[in-house]
Amino acid sequence: MPPPADNNQSNQKPRLNRRDLLQGRLWKLVRSSERTPLVMRYPKTRDEVDVSEPAPSGKPPRSIGGIAIEPVRPTEFTDTAPPRSFPVFRPPGAVAEPQFLAGCTRCGDCVDVCPHDAIIKAPDRMGAIAGTPTIDADANACLMCEDFPCISACEPGVLSRSLPTTIGTAKVTEHLCLAHHSTTCTVCSERCPTAGVIHVCDGKPTIDEGACTGCGVCRYVCPAPENAILLMPLFNRPSLPS
Repeated sequence: MPPPADNNQSNQKPRLNRRDLLQGRLWKLVRSSERTPLVMRYPKTRDEVDVSEPAPSGKPPRSIGGIAIEPVRPTEFTDTAPPRSFPVFRPPGAVAEPQFLAGCTRCGDCVDVCPHDAIIKAPDRMGAIAGTPTIDADANACLMCEDFPCISACEPGVLSRSLPTTIGTAKVTEHLCLAHHSTTCTVCSERCPTAGVIHVCDGKPTIDEGACTGCGVCRYVCPAPENAILLMPLFNRPSLPS
């Protein structure tokens, strides 16, 4: 026969042991008679999300053991989200990326006039920048033409002669470079189109990042089994005054 129920047991204050505290079982501090089932439903549409300020109720915020359990306001949605952008190699003289995306008409004129086929259109998989001119040094590096026909062909003006023609910077990854492992190799310094950028000391090449234009020729010609040239695009390009 089961022992008689203790009428005072339900009035006792719930306690937490150490394991409950470490595992965050604060709900045990609420008496079972006071617990209410929690039903969560995610909004299906943006209109169902209430982003208005909650009306003041005058009641103190609910808490358990000093920890607030009031619901958190939902994230405010905006009608238009800013377009995603990421570092990408643009032709010489490119303006800042937001201004470039806003002004580029995807006409392809700079692609057509490039004498070395270094400029290509970004593929559809690249989202917001699809159709805009880019340079992939692994496929075909920019040779930094003296007259920059790509700039002359740009009618929207997102490629400008008043801006620096630097498109990025390169760096030698020493543990991948053949010359840094007692192998004679000077291909990058011989093929670099800009004089004085790659210096060879004791048979080992180093790149003057301040003078580098980021054309990518050194990466394109690198014969190492794993390409020893780290090439990064220019992150903060200047804007043109509106």
